[in-house]
Amino acid sequence: MKYRNDRYGNQISILGYGCMRFSLKGTSVDISKAREEIKAAIDGGVNYFDTAYTYPGNEAALGEIIESLGVRDRINITTKLPHYLIKKSEDMENFFREELRRLRTDHVDYYLMHMLTDVGTWERLKNLGITEWLAEKKAAGQIRQVGFSYHGNSDEFIRLLDVYDWDLCQIQYNYLDENSQAGRTGLDAAAARGLPVIIMEPLRGGRLANSLPEGAEKLFRQDRRRWSPAKWGFRWLWNQPEITCVLSGMNSLKMVEENLISADEAEVGEFTEEDNVLIGNVIKEINSKMKVGCTGCRYCMPCPQGVDIPGTFAALNRYYSDGMFAGMKDYFMCTAVRQTATDASRCIGCGKCEQHCPQKIEIRKMLKLADRKLGSFPYKVACRVRKIKMKY
Repeated sequence: MKYRNDRYGNQISILGYGCMRFSLKGTSVDISKAREEIKAAIDGGVNYFDTAYTYPGNEAALGEIIESLGVRDRINITTKLPHYLIKKSEDMENFFREELRRLRTDHVDYYLMHMLTDVGTWERLKNLGITEWLAEKKAAGQIRQVGFSYHGNSDEFIRLLDVYDWDLCQIQYNYLDENSQAGRTGLDAAAARGLPVIIMEPLRGGRLANSLPEGAEKLFRQDRRRWSPAKWGFRWLWNQPEITCVLSGMNSLKMVEENLISADEAEVGEFTEEDNVLIGNVIKEINSKMKVGCTGCRYCMPCPQGVDIPGTFAALNRYYSDGMFAGMKDYFMCTAVRQTATDASRCIGCGKCEQHCPQKIEIRKMLKLADRKLGSFPYKVACRVRKIKMKY
């Protein structure tokens, strides 16, 4: 494992563990499976673990696993303050105490303002006493370092960099998002201020690893390096010295092992001009097929009407990239093969989802498109057949 330094010279593994995508058993985190995967990651040198208050069951699962392994002193835990739920000053302390209880620890190494959106939001928190509260927690050793996670444009990101003496920041960044969201402009601005940058969505919710158009996959297969699409995504990021740590939502031992190998091999500046040309051609192939820029982060969920928004968009992208049958099959599996249907036709256009979408997707518009393309006659027939079979 290779390491890069945080603001105060502490080493952070270049591969971080994004706990949001722990495997589930029913509706709960599969503790035994996640424990095995986390142990393998720690044994391989991973020391940065990312979770959040609003990831269902996530903090508690991580706390239980870390305690059972007895490795708290070997790792850094990052969690996040759900500032969007804060109504009064006391809420900060109440949320934080609950997080410590769930995580079974007396301190958090890196504490982020979760999905901080703009300067106005930060000013509201300041009026509630956030800066004084953070200072008290840092002085007491309960919070070691403070940062924020961000989805939005580069201009607002740069403004946020200067409203507080941050210790780190976290952005969505990958070769497909180099010029969107905070992007390279934001990355460079943070690095110029000496801030460690943590990367989330390095593979766009897995789409840059498992759901590439055939043309893009072919480009990778034919290249001299023979790297997998996932390895290309990670190595493109680790090639950049401005990046401190790249989070991966690892939920299989195979994924952990492959990512550990990539992290061991990665070097800053290893990309050649030929490599950059290849990535540029892959991006062209992806953009020619991608219909919805959904990363599967699930901030739009739960839908009040029960629509599986990320699942629907994944199927819609599959429809455009791999054909009608592939898209409809995915759509049927994710929306109809359930106790309660979760298809796009259930959308009533309330717009709640769009208020929380980091990608600023016109969700209602795209759900209507999904319903037209995927919820057509063959889908309705398949749903009817399934209902009949369920009666017997």
